[in-house]
Amino acid sequence: MKKILYPILALALATSSCKDVLDIPNLGSLDEERVWNDPNLVNAYLANLYPLFGNWSAGADNNSDQLIGINFPLDAVTVNNSSYKAWDYTTIRRINTAIQKVNASTGLSTEVKNSVLGQALFMRAYLYFNMVKFHGGVPYITEPQELNSEDLETPRNSTKECFELIVKDLDQAISLLPATIQKGSAEYGKIDGNFAVAFKGKVLLYKASPQYNPTNPFGNAYWAEANTANKTAYERLIANGYSLTPDYYNIALQEKGPEVIFAVINTYPNKVASYDYGVRPGSESRGTASSVPSWEFVKSFPMKDGKLYSDPTSAYYKTEAQFLQSYWENRDPRFDKSIVWNGKIYEVSGKMGKRQYTSVGVAAALDDFGINPNARTPSENLNRYSGFFILKNSKLSLKQTEVETQYDVDYVVMRLAEVMLNYAETANETGDLNTAKDLLRKIRQRAGIDAGSDGNYGITANTKEGIREAILAERNIEFSFEGHRFWDLRRLRKLDVLHNKTKFGVEAIAINPDGSEMNLEQAANLARNYQLVESQFKYSLLQVPRSGAQVNIVPDTYYFFPLAQSVLDKNSKLEQNKDWGGSFDPTIN
Repeated sequence: MKKILYPILALALATSSCKDVLDIPNLGSLDEERVWNDPNLVNAYLANLYPLFGNWSAGADNNSDQLIGINFPLDAVTVNNSSYKAWDYTTIRRINTAIQKVNASTGLSTEVKNSVLGQALFMRAYLYFNMVKFHGGVPYITEPQELNSEDLETPRNSTKECFELIVKDLDQAISLLPATIQKGSAEYGKIDGNFAVAFKGKVLLYKASPQYNPTNPFGNAYWAEANTANKTAYERLIANGYSLTPDYYNIALQEKGPEVIFAVINTYPNKVASYDYGVRPGSESRGTASSVPSWEFVKSFPMKDGKLYSDPTSAYYKTEAQFLQSYWENRDPRFDKSIVWNGKIYEVSGKMGKRQYTSVGVAAALDDFGINPNARTPSENLNRYSGFFILKNSKLSLKQTEVETQYDVDYVVMRLAEVMLNYAETANETGDLNTAKDLLRKIRQRAGIDAGSDGNYGITANTKEGIREAILAERNIEFSFEGHRFWDLRRLRKLDVLHNKTKFGVEAIAINPDGSEMNLEQAANLARNYQLVESQFKYSLLQVPRSGAQVNIVPDTYYFFPLAQSVLDKNSKLEQNKDWGGSFDPTIN
């Protein structure tokens, strides 16, 4: 028997328990038969593939209108650069190796085989879905290929074929995986049938969406297929005890909550993320925040009655000028739980009564934003800040010295609210408007929006088109900073929301009761004791960033990103996408 120790297995062994390693008499003597007949080694191999699900990222929505920054300057995506490319056949090969070897193993029990194969098949579908999301159809390889083999010369499957193969892998995974892994189980953190069923609904939602069906975006037959899958997922999850977390703020922060379908487990000190380091104001972190909300996103939160401030039928209707001077008042409760603004109560690190300031000359230098000429020291944050910070999912109990190294909140990959809004969207497109609106009402009820006399929580849409827009708007708020927004706009062929658009922040300047500007030294002294509140400032808009590229360029060619030239050079059978100089059509119809 040929002796081999896969590189990925070597790393997996390093992460397995000490007992498992000590039980192996001689690591150097491992051979293939030993590896694939030992459940400990097989599970260690598989565990080392789980990082493909990612972890918390403060910049998950950098590509969207939720955060400031121009991520799409002119020619941000080209054939020759590495931006927006997804081509992970190294991991695909490792997954295919596991599937082949476990299937052939004679030393593993049926239970172990089913568990490993179910997880591996799901992982393969998950990775291929990501590639198809970026590029359209890709070579759907299901056998481990030799790195130096001519078999790597594989053409692309059509996009439709890829979706069918993804669903086939998911269906097989569902048949093998445990139906439910309980939150208190030692197996929690592994893929189960609930996650696979929910993810299948998401895959089929994409398949039906306008991105892949530009000639028939909302009338194609795939919507019915997607609706069936999402209805099945939702009803299964409810039957298995899943529910919306009562307090929106606690969805992730109270780990293993009722809404979490799948999460990546973080545990200090072994595994942590840098999320808090990226979102906290600089004075409460170890450096300036890397991601901050835009004024455009701040405006998009509804008022407490569920309607926009600009809606004349809202009880909280305001003109643009009025809203700018009181934007924090009477908002959807998710606003207070997601955003930090100038003067907001922000009791971080146990600092009771603390307010966060952003006004230049008043706030700490690592927090300020503005161009007030009366400030002795100009702000150095004009290209990276907006006058707002992210509160959502921040672990406020962490001290400044702990932020960078101790954020260990479990990363929520999928939750019930996503399944609900996926289902709402497919229900709407298949004519079941009542179900779509009912699911929207449930989301808004949990958010804390007023029900109103009609019990509709501010939802006024009664047509398929109106409900479609209401669902998209709800997704924008409900999934803020979770990395959904750009992909939702792209999936629905709404990149015009981002194209040729600028972004803005809000400068705050302290004022006296008569409206005149307050002496900055006096204002700073009051702020030290948190005695300045939001209404003691006046507010004005500033375009951000102040220098460099200031407009996003997001053309229609970005509905499908190109294959990298380096990939094409290695495989003569690959065709480039048609909008990027090739002949491959990445759409379905």
